[in-house]
Amino acid sequence: MRPEDSAGAAEPGEPVLLLTDDAPPRASEEPAAAETEGAPGRGRCCLCPSSPCGSRAEPAKKKAPCPGLGLLYTLLSTFFFSLTSLFVKKVQDVHAVEISAFRCVFQMLVIIPCLIYRKTGFIGPKDQRIFLILRGVVGSTAMILIYYAFQRMPLADATVITFSSPVFTSIFAWIFLKEKCSPWDALFIVFSMTGVILIVKPPFLFGSSSSGTEESYSVHLKGTFAAIGHAVFSGLTLVILRKLGKSVDYFLSIWYYVIIGLLESIIVLFILGEWSLPYCGLDRLYLILIGGFGLGGQVFLTKGLQIEKAGPVAIMRTMDVVFAFTFQIIIFNDVPSWWTVGGAICLVASSTGAAIHRWYQSSK
Repeated sequence: MRPEDSAGAAEPGEPVLLLTDDAPPRASEEPAAAETEGAPGRGRCCLCPSSPCGSRAEPAKKKAPCPGLGLLYTLLSTFFFSLTSLFVKKVQDVHAVEISAFRCVFQMLVIIPCLIYRKTGFIGPKDQRIFLILRGVVGSTAMILIYYAFQRMPLADATVITFSSPVFTSIFAWIFLKEKCSPWDALFIVFSMTGVILIVKPPFLFGSSSSGTEESYSVHLKGTFAAIGHAVFSGLTLVILRKLGKSVDYFLSIWYYVIIGLLESIIVLFILGEWSLPYCGLDRLYLILIGGFGLGGQVFLTKGLQIEKAGPVAIMRTMDVVFAFTFQIIIFNDVPSWWTVGGAICLVASSTGAAIHRWYQSSK
C-alpha cells in the first residue's frame, strides 16, 4: 500500500509526505506492462494509440509541502496547549489525573466521528500498531505529569522546565531515527536551553533568594520532577510521531493517545481513590475548554510532525514559554523579572532562527 493511501483521505491542499524516495509500485509497473502487451501508454487511449488523447489526461501531481508549514502547524498547536495549561492551572479541587481523564473523554467523543467519516478504522496498519501503542502510553503519561506539575508549581516555572525536551528529542532522534544534528540545530538548542536557565533561575547559579518559590520544598520538588519527566516523555513522543509520519492518519494517532490515556487515568484514579466530580460550574467549563484546546493542539502538532523533522518542531514548541509568561502577567498579575525577559528573548530568537533556517533549506 502506498503511503498516501494509508494516510487516509487527504483534504484539498493538504501536503503529502512520501516516507520513501522510491516510486509507488503501480506507478512503475503500469508502463512496463503496457509496453509488453502493446497496450497504449499513459496519455493515450485505445482509439488513437498514435497520438495523445484528452480522454486519459495526466493525473495532477501532488503539491510539495509549503516551506515552513510544519512549523506554522506547530506554532498553532503551541498556542492551544498554552491555553490548555492556563485552564488546568485555574481548575480547583480536581486531581491532575482526573483532568486528564476528562480531556480524554471529550477528545474521544470528537475523534470517533472523525475516524468513521475518514474510514480509517480504529486499529491502524499492522506494522505500525506497536508505534501507535507506544505513542499512546508515552503521550498520555506526559500529559498526566505536566498537569500534576501545573498544580504543584507556578505556571511559568512548570512550563519552562518542560522545555528542556528539545535536548531529549535530539538524543532520541539521533538514536532511533538516525537524524543528523547540524551545527545550526545545535546552536538553536543552546539558545533554547539558555533561555530556560534564565527563566528558571536555578538556585545553584542565582542563589536561593532568586527562586521566589512560595510552596514548600517537598511540594515544589515533586512538581519539578514531574515537569522533567514530562520533558523526557514529550521528547520521546515527538520522535515516535515522526517515525509514524504519513503511514497512519493523524486522527488515528490521536485516537490511540486518548483511549490509552483514558485507561491509564482510570487505573491511576482507582489506585489513588481521587475520583470526584467538580462542584463548581466554572470548573466544568474549564474541563470542556481543556478538552477542546487539547484536541486542537494534538491535531496541529501531529500534522506538523508529518512534514517536519522532530528537532525543529521541538524547538518551535518553546514558544509555549512566551505564551505562559504572557498569561502569567495578564491573568495572574505576576510581572516577570529582567532575567525572565532575557530568557524569553533567547527562546524567541531560537524559534525564529529555526524557522528561517528551515525555510532556507527548503528553498534550495
